[in-house]
Amino acid sequence: MIRLKTIRNLKFFSRWLSDEGLTRKAYLNALAATVEYGSRLIVGFIINPILVAGLGGYLYGIWQILLRVFSYISAASGRPTFALTWSLANQQASADYERKRQSIGSTIIVWLLFLPVLIIIGGLLTWFIPSLLKIPMEYSWSIRLVGGLLVANLIMKTLSSVPQAVLQGENMGYKRMGLSAVLVLVGGGLTALALYLDTGLIGIATANLTITFLTGIFFLQVVRAYVPWFGIARPSFEAVRQFLGLSGWFIVWDVINQLMIASDIIVLGVFASVELVTTYSLTKYVPESLMSFVGTLVFGITPGLGGIIGAGDLQKAVRLRSEIMSLTWLIASIVGTTTLLWNQSFIQLWVGAKYYAGSTSTLLIILMVTQFALIRNDASIIDLTLNLRRKVLMGGLSFAVSLVFSGILVGVFNLGITGVCVGFIIGHSILSLGYPWLIGRFLGDSLLSQLKRVPRAAFTSVLLFGLGFSVNGFLTVNTWIGLVLSVGMTLVVVSLLAFYISLSSDQRKHIWRRIRLVTESVKFG
Repeated sequence: MIRLKTIRNLKFFSRWLSDEGLTRKAYLNALAATVEYGSRLIVGFIINPILVAGLGGYLYGIWQILLRVFSYISAASGRPTFALTWSLANQQASADYERKRQSIGSTIIVWLLFLPVLIIIGGLLTWFIPSLLKIPMEYSWSIRLVGGLLVANLIMKTLSSVPQAVLQGENMGYKRMGLSAVLVLVGGGLTALALYLDTGLIGIATANLTITFLTGIFFLQVVRAYVPWFGIARPSFEAVRQFLGLSGWFIVWDVINQLMIASDIIVLGVFASVELVTTYSLTKYVPESLMSFVGTLVFGITPGLGGIIGAGDLQKAVRLRSEIMSLTWLIASIVGTTTLLWNQSFIQLWVGAKYYAGSTSTLLIILMVTQFALIRNDASIIDLTLNLRRKVLMGGLSFAVSLVFSGILVGVFNLGITGVCVGFIIGHSILSLGYPWLIGRFLGDSLLSQLKRVPRAAFTSVLLFGLGFSVNGFLTVNTWIGLVLSVGMTLVVVSLLAFYISLSSDQRKHIWRRIRLVTESVKFG
């Protein structure tokens, strides 16, 4: 346990970083998210080969499927912390602390109301999962025990996320600066220990549950130290009813979001093979991890945008959204091109050449995760409006189309990874147009005006991706040092090309101005 006294001794660091400026807070949140997510990348880089070697290709594929399947039922927890985060983000300027404490009380009540539902659904899924996945008899009971541990982890995660939701909603995510990254490293160490002790999937699931418990305790101490009003107040029946209604839409959206994220794995596992799931997961690791990093940054910045929207400054909100989307396009172009050039060498050195899915599959995976990153940006912005109905309905339609197309392409035409990617790209296209339309209606920025800003960024991605795809077969390195040097040089060259091709002069000026603002404020703060 991290003692409260230890956290208070670190307040000098937080005061050095703290500032009332929205820009600085946003970038400090982004910095905190970068540190934490960077530690996740490092842990994943080290742990995944150990998992593949320790579990074998079959059990590793089973573990990936179990994580996705049980993520589906996370919505049965009621997801009240989602509603808490965005409600507090919308009320940042409010000094009605009693109302905020009542929101926390409503969160706990909603969690308790949904707890029996989660236990029942989780129990049924745990019992039937071996037959659903056609798991051999010798693994059935151990897989059921793993399922039970994953359900317990879901129960614990919802409750332990309440303090974290308060920090995020109050635009104070940076207060965890660096310390939460330590917990990620601890989690990786526990997983490695479980493999060393030869406890298999049961030990790995136990390690997940343990780190969830420790994370909850850590954030509770942090929020007590830095949020003076933090506490629980008894809400009125009407407040609970309204919170439950808002949570209801977040529940449905969470189900759809989890389905969109995890169904590619399930489609391959059901219509193709578990071994192909392993190949797909490992090939997808780098592009998905790096684009998820972009999503983490945006999630850290978004609560600050909520304060702007809540204040009614829609013109500024439009400008900031445009900057966020431009930055996402920029990073996607850089990451995608570098991945196309060096992913084969990375996979070969990391886990073995047999787990590389090929250049075409890699390109399609990059296009799919880039598209989803842009969609996720707009989804977070829509959450700030607390008007989720159209977002959820569009998401449901998009998922249904994705599932139908990918299922047909994989199950009927045997297109494997290619079929999954094409199917989901087709289905997600509904959201690529639908969500900007919804945001445009709310912020007064028409879909047509938004589309006029797309061609330059899209042209840059097509140009760089095409270049990377054309020459990747001629580039290979056989050592980690050679790979690091090659990736470093590629990032420099591609970043310069993307920066000057993708962004207009005004966009470049805005980015440099914000970088200088944050740098100077940190230097002289």
